[in-house]
Amino acid sequence: FNSLKLVLLKPFHPKYIRRISGGEVINLGQRQQSWAPLMQTYANLSDVASIRSFFEFRTFDPEGTIFYGDTKEGGDWFVLLLRDGVPEMQIGKADILVSVQGGPKLNDGAWHKLELRSEGKYVILEVNGKLELVVGLSSEQTEDTLTGKIRLALGGMLVGHKKLLHPFKPELDACIREGQWLNLSMPWITNPGWELQPCFPEIKKGSYFPGNGLAMFNTTDLPGVETEEKGITIEVYGSWHGTLISLQSAGFEYVLSEAEEFKKDKEIKLMEEGADSGNLPHTLGSTQLSLTILKHSLMLNGETQQKADSFDFLSMWREGMLLTFGGLPGKTEDAKSLYHLHGCLERIVIQGQDIDLDWASFKDTSVSSHSCPAKAMNETFS
Repeated sequence: FNSLKLVLLKPFHPKYIRRISGGEVINLGQRQQSWAPLMQTYANLSDVASIRSFFEFRTFDPEGTIFYGDTKEGGDWFVLLLRDGVPEMQIGKADILVSVQGGPKLNDGAWHKLELRSEGKYVILEVNGKLELVVGLSSEQTEDTLTGKIRLALGGMLVGHKKLLHPFKPELDACIREGQWLNLSMPWITNPGWELQPCFPEIKKGSYFPGNGLAMFNTTDLPGVETEEKGITIEVYGSWHGTLISLQSAGFEYVLSEAEEFKKDKEIKLMEEGADSGNLPHTLGSTQLSLTILKHSLMLNGETQQKADSFDFLSMWREGMLLTFGGLPGKTEDAKSLYHLHGCLERIVIQGQDIDLDWASFKDTSVSSHSCPAKAMNETFS
């Protein structure tokens, strides 16, 4: 890490590049599901007096990428991440890979000041003014002279993730503010089309759906059937309105929503073709809801809601259904008040296991996986 370098992932035309200050409040949670960073910057090493950066950081998310740096166009690289809420540093330098974890859990929803610096052969991490990690690294194949450029990135990496010694999930629902990067004032560059989203002033645990986003899972990636008698149980805790859950498979679609309009929408098949639609609850938004999927029926809060002898729901779950939180896939934006969810899901539990939306096969960037506004859902942003 005592020699680091940057080249943009793609040569963007200056007209389409957005430049922002590194001291702004930056929402890392708006990234698409990939290893590409939210933003990046670079500097000539000849302009860098000391490789030192510090910033404030806040999250409830236990895992994901915070900060990356490299030189030699990725030949030497460094990444700071969270795993189980604890800071971890991974470093690649010539023929050496190092992974070190330590320090306090940072996913408590509070702001923490982090400082990273390179001192000769050592990389140092301080948390809230306290020394937490010191990593020494030396190789006969490396050069001590710093030349070329240094690249920095937030929320992702500029080298392939296969170089990692210890793989991890890169998505991170977190915010950064008051950053000082290499004691320089160079701007950060974002990809074309990315609109920077604000951060909630105060947060609480949960997954926030603003009324226009979905999180989709293939049921083969979720906990499976233990016994046919018990089936599959999906529990949701929180406060919401709109469409909470949809289940889709070949010839079948089930929608769980408080919206009266669903009973009038002939495009939506709540059961097999030709069957009568079941009664949907009109007062969701409670603090707890339980949907149980049995072999030939669906039960809501312990009461049978749908029966379908022609469908084996448990076999469909095993083979792969589309389970969507937050609305109905494929519906138009002008109907989002009907087809989407607005609210905070404090917990999503399937078969007794908490579900992390970062593991969804698809999640809109508008959905916050691990944080909700602490006050009203229409709270203004910072």
